[in-house]
Amino acid sequence: MSRFFNAINTHLRRDFAAYRAIVCIPLRTINYTSQKHVGNGDSTMVLGKRWKDAAETVIIGGGCVGVSLAYHLAKAGQKDVVLLEKSELTAGSTWHAAGLTTYYHPGINLKKVHYHSIKLYESLEAETGQAVGFHQPGSIRIASTPVRVDELKYQMARTHWHPTPQWLITPEKIKELFPLLNMDKVLAGLYNPGDGHIDPYSLTMALAAGARMYGAQIYNPALVSGLTPTSDGKWDVQTPHGTIRANRIVNATGFWAREVGQQIGFDHPTIPVHHQYVVTATVPEVKALKAELPVIRDLEGSYYLRQERDGLLFGPYEKEEKMVLQDSWVRDGVPPGFGKELFESDLDRIMHHVEMAMEMVPVLKNADIINIVSGPITYTPDLLPMVGPHQGARNYWTAIGFGYGVIHAGGIGKFLSDWIVTGEPPYDLIECDPNRYGKWTTVPYLCAKARESYGFNNVVGYPKEERFAGRPTNRTSGVYELLKGKASMGFHAGWEQPHWFYKPGDNAGYKPSFRRTNWFGPVGRECKLVMEKVGVVDLTPFGKFMVKGKDSHKLLDRLFANTMPKVGLTNISHMLTPTGRVYAEVTITQLTPGEFLLITGSGSELHDLRWMEEEVAEGAYDVDISNVTEDIGVLGVAGPKARDVLQKLTQEDMSDASFKFLHCKPIQLGGINLRAIRISYTGELGWELYIPHKDMAAVYQAIMAAGEDEGIDNFGTYAMSSLRLEKGFRGWGAEMNCDTNPLEAGLDYFIKLNKHADFIGKAALQEIKAKGLKRKLSYITMETDDVDPEGNETIWLNGKVVGNTTSGAYSYTTQQSLAFAYLPVELCSVGQKVEVEMLGRKYPAMVVQEPLVLTEPTRTRLQKKSKA
Repeated sequence: MSRFFNAINTHLRRDFAAYRAIVCIPLRTINYTSQKHVGNGDSTMVLGKRWKDAAETVIIGGGCVGVSLAYHLAKAGQKDVVLLEKSELTAGSTWHAAGLTTYYHPGINLKKVHYHSIKLYESLEAETGQAVGFHQPGSIRIASTPVRVDELKYQMARTHWHPTPQWLITPEKIKELFPLLNMDKVLAGLYNPGDGHIDPYSLTMALAAGARMYGAQIYNPALVSGLTPTSDGKWDVQTPHGTIRANRIVNATGFWAREVGQQIGFDHPTIPVHHQYVVTATVPEVKALKAELPVIRDLEGSYYLRQERDGLLFGPYEKEEKMVLQDSWVRDGVPPGFGKELFESDLDRIMHHVEMAMEMVPVLKNADIINIVSGPITYTPDLLPMVGPHQGARNYWTAIGFGYGVIHAGGIGKFLSDWIVTGEPPYDLIECDPNRYGKWTTVPYLCAKARESYGFNNVVGYPKEERFAGRPTNRTSGVYELLKGKASMGFHAGWEQPHWFYKPGDNAGYKPSFRRTNWFGPVGRECKLVMEKVGVVDLTPFGKFMVKGKDSHKLLDRLFANTMPKVGLTNISHMLTPTGRVYAEVTITQLTPGEFLLITGSGSELHDLRWMEEEVAEGAYDVDISNVTEDIGVLGVAGPKARDVLQKLTQEDMSDASFKFLHCKPIQLGGINLRAIRISYTGELGWELYIPHKDMAAVYQAIMAAGEDEGIDNFGTYAMSSLRLEKGFRGWGAEMNCDTNPLEAGLDYFIKLNKHADFIGKAALQEIKAKGLKRKLSYITMETDDVDPEGNETIWLNGKVVGNTTSGAYSYTTQQSLAFAYLPVELCSVGQKVEVEMLGRKYPAMVVQEPLVLTEPTRTRLQKKSKA
C-alpha cells in the first residue's frame, strides 16, 4: 500500500488538527459597542476611517467577488462606493479556496467572465503594487474515453470564435507538458495556456488596495444588521456603527447570502457544500522539474491536480451519494462567528478519487500529506451564480452562489460594474440571472439539485442535457399527469414540458449523445404530423403577464419597439436596451381597451417582469402588472386539420375569414371559457389556447377525442424547434439577445422607428441604422452525416474564423441540416459557401434564401393571389 494511501488512512486526523492550529485562526470577538459613533455625518471617524452616511452603492460582503465589484465601480468613476464586511476580508469561502483559474467554460458568455478575470489578474500587481501570487502554467483537461474526446471536440467548435486560447492536443503533447502522467488511458487533452492558480487572499487584498486607490471605502468589522427600503427606491443599511443611505445594495455575502436576503423577504436558493482538497509535502520528481506543471483535470476521475510549491495539491468532486451538504445552515443559519474555520475532514468520501489519481499520477503513491482543507463553498441548484438586479425589490442586486468565486471574481466584478454604471448588461448572461429561480425553488429541491450538481462537476457535457434530481417541482401543467408516461420531459423554469413522445417500438428514455440519437426518428414523425395532420403541444411554461391601467398603453409604447396591437389583435414586440440591443421578445395581445396580455419565454419570466417593473417605477406609470404564469395553462394546436378539430368543439366560427391570423377571441371550447389566439410557432395553421389551469386537462382530453378522425397526436418542443427553423423564425436567446441588435437579427419588420413614442433604444437604433451594419443573421444549409448543428458552432472560410451559428436543427421537411448564423455583411449573399465546425470536422455549408418552408399564412395568401 502506498505512503499516500497510508497517510490518508492513519495520520490525517492528526495532521489535520495540526493544520487547523496553524491556519484556522478563530475570528476575534468584536466589541461593536465600543466602536459606535455619535451623530451620522461624513466627519465622524469609525474604524479609523471617515464614516459615510450616504453612498451610490453599498456592497455587503468582503470576499473576492464583493471586493472586485468595489474595485471596478470605483475605477469606473462611481463616487461613494462602500463595502461592508462583517469580520475580515476573505472570511468565508475565499480564504481557503484552491485558487484555480481557467479560460475554459462550457457556457458561451461565461467564457468572457473567465477571460476578463485572467486578464485582470495578469496586470493587477503592476496596477496596485500588491503581489497576487499568480501562476500561469496552463491546464489540461484529460480525455480517457472516446466520448470524452467527442466532448473536447464539441467544446472546441464552440470556442474558436472566442478570444479564449484553447487547443485540442495529442497524448504526446500532454506527456511533454506533464511528464509525470501515466499515459496508458490518455487519448487527448484540452489545453488552455495561461490557466493556472492564484493566491485568493493576495488577490482579494490587491483588489481592496485598488478599490481604495480609486476612492472606495471599506469598513470592517461592519455587520449589516438591517436593510430597509425607502419610498424612493433607496435603502437604509443599518450597521452597529450607523446607517448608510444607499442608492442600491449588492448582496455578495457568499454562504451568508440567504440570511442577508431573508432580511428583505428572499430565500435565496444557495447552500454550502463541503469541498476537500489535499496538499502533499515535497515530491522529489516534482522538485526536479525545470518548469511548473500545468493543472490537470482528470474528467473520468473527477478531480483536479496542480503543483503546490514542490508538492502537489489534489481536489476531488465526490458523487452525489457521498458528498456532504451543510443543510443545517439553510435551516438554522450560519453559526455566529464562523468565518475562517474549516470542517472536519472525511477522507473515506474521496478514496475512489484518490485511487484514480494515484493511477494517473503515480508519484502520488509515495507522497506525504501535510495539509487537508475541508471548507464550505456555495452552490445554487444549477451550479451557476446569481448575478444582477433581483425582481421584487427595487435596487437590490445579488452576486452570490459562486462555486468558483476566484475565477469568476474579476469578470463578474466588471460585468456588474458596467451594468450598474450604464444601466444595461454589457453582454448577455441570462444563465446567471438571479430571477431564473422563483417560489417553486424549495429547500428540498435546492438540496437535491446541489447534490446532483456537485456530483456532476465532471460528467460528460452533452447537448440538450437534462438532469433529473428534484423533479418534478410543484410547477406542473394541467396535462402533466396525462403526458408524463408518454414523453421524454424537459425542464424549463421549474416546469416539466415534453421534448418528444415515444411510441411502442421506439427506443425510449433519455439517451444523450453528440450525434443523432434515439429521439431523431420520433421527432421527424412529429414534424410530419404537424405538416400533414394536427398536433397538440403543451406550452404552459410561457411567462404570462396582465398589464392594465390608465397608463398601460403609454408604458408599453415606451417599453416596446413595435406599435401596440388594437383590441382583439396580437403582435410580436421587442424590448430593447438603451444601446439598442434585444432585451426580450414578447407576444402582446390587447384584450380589452387598455388591458394587455403579454407572453414571453419560460426562462425569461421574472427577467422580463423586473425590467418592466423598473420602468414603471422610474416613470411613475399608473398601471398594474400581474404575473399570471401559474394561473393559465397553454395548449398549442397546429396543423392543416387544426381548424377542423377545434370547430367540432365550439360555436365560434373558426374559418379563415372570421378568425384571421394574429387575432384573439374569447371562446367556449367543449363548454369551457378560454382565449384563443391564432398563432403557431410551428409556422403552420394553428391556435394557442389560454385556459384556466384547473380546466386544462378537460380541454386537452376534449381536443384529443374530437381529433381522432383527423389523426391527432402529441408533439414536443424538439419538433417545434425544427419546424420554426424551417420557417425562418428567430428565437430569443439564440438569434437575438443582449449581444445583438434587432436590425442585424433581421427583425426590421417588428421595429417601428417612425412611431411617435420614444421607445427605449430608439435613438441608438437610428444611429446604428445610419452607420450601417457590420454583420447580419444569415440562413445556411449544411452537408452533414450523423451530426446536426446545435448553435454556437464556429464558422470558417479559407482557414479563418468568420462567424458563428446561433441555433440549428435537422429539417425533416427538406431533409437537410440548417442553421441561423451571424456572418460579416460581405459574406451574407445567397450562394456564399462557408464551413461549419462540428466534432472536429468542418462541414460544407451555404447561405440560402430564407425560409426553406413557407408559413401557412404565406402559403394561403399566395394561393388566394394565384386564384385571383
